[in-house]
Amino acid sequence: MRGFMKKALATAALLAMTAGAQAKETVVWWDFLSGGDGVRMKALLDQFNKENPDIEIQATTLEWGVPFYTKVQTSAAVGEGPDVMTYHLSRLPLGVSTGTLRELTPDELKAAGFSGDNYAPANWKAAQVDGKQYAIPFDIHSIILYYNKDLLKKAGLLGDDGLPKGLDGAANFEAALKTLTTGPDQVGLSIPTADNGTTWRVFYTLLAQQGGSFINDGKVLDGDNADKATKALAEMAKWTTEGWVPKQTEYPASIALFTSGKAAMHINGVWEVPTMTDLAKSGKLGFEWGAIQIPVLFDQPATWADSHSFAVPNRKGKEISPEKLKAVLTVIKWMNEHSIFWATAGHIPAYLPVTDSDEFKKMLPNAIYSTLAKTATFDPSSTIAGVASPIYEAASNYFMPAFNGDGAPADAISAAKDELQGLLQ
Repeated sequence: MRGFMKKALATAALLAMTAGAQAKETVVWWDFLSGGDGVRMKALLDQFNKENPDIEIQATTLEWGVPFYTKVQTSAAVGEGPDVMTYHLSRLPLGVSTGTLRELTPDELKAAGFSGDNYAPANWKAAQVDGKQYAIPFDIHSIILYYNKDLLKKAGLLGDDGLPKGLDGAANFEAALKTLTTGPDQVGLSIPTADNGTTWRVFYTLLAQQGGSFINDGKVLDGDNADKATKALAEMAKWTTEGWVPKQTEYPASIALFTSGKAAMHINGVWEVPTMTDLAKSGKLGFEWGAIQIPVLFDQPATWADSHSFAVPNRKGKEISPEKLKAVLTVIKWMNEHSIFWATAGHIPAYLPVTDSDEFKKMLPNAIYSTLAKTATFDPSSTIAGVASPIYEAASNYFMPAFNGDGAPADAISAAKDELQGLLQ
């Protein structure tokens, strides 16, 4: 009898353990994050799995850009793919138009503790298409102006607070570039002028600073927006033709110009902040550096921005269960609440309780340029816009040559307008 009881108890214990194991929810995760972003996300994923024994994230990293979005679309169409994935908000309209993304209903968001009040208005709106929520923002990433404090101070362009002065207004900015360009080995500004992404971001920033709009009611650069676009591109072209910004500069070379002290300033994404931080810590930078929001060259503050976000695929015939969705939203909420670590990659956390925290306010230079979140201008909400989109191709084919002094800005704008309008018809 005693042996029977021991067996029964052992069986019961085994069944209890099995039930416990089965109760653990598995969340399949896809992302496109590499480099410093990838390292940081891996750390967050590991931390989540340690702190949440009832949910296990099984993560896979895929190739950034078109390959990622193509795989997501094709897998969702046949009922496969992840439970949750990273997604650029700029790609949201295209994802919705192809039926790739699942709506997150107001009731589902409310039950999970999400509120738009905890996000910058423009960022929360960018996560919507036609008023419906399809993603939860994780960060705001934008272009910023990196600067060499030593060179700006020497030129009388650095305030007592360590921030640049006298850069607002196109005329002032041009004067600063001229002053800071002292010869072939010392230019005022380096930009990846051979990179279509950077070209688009700078152009879109200057267009938005004029109150311009790229797409309105299905029309590309309609009305006076074409004139504003031409003005933006002409300003950029002036920088290169005057010799203040080197032409045809590849992305790595552009960074090298700044880090070697051969360019007094540098325009690039916030994602290069770790590059500068690491070089400074290792003593390889050779000067004090800082970073601020892009100066206001025209009528109003505005900066191109995008967001890494989290979205749920709309898997045909294999829709996510309520239990799985609850686990997914738990993961997303945890990521938002722990996004102070993500900020070490240069990003501005989307979750306001984090950016409003004392810890973030002490994080430099992020806290300085985080003001751009209030005037961030996201890509047009269109199926032809966003990362690796036809707009980026147009930037490569038309804007980039004009930026480098090859062709008239007005002709480039006209050609891009005609091509992109054709894609919308």
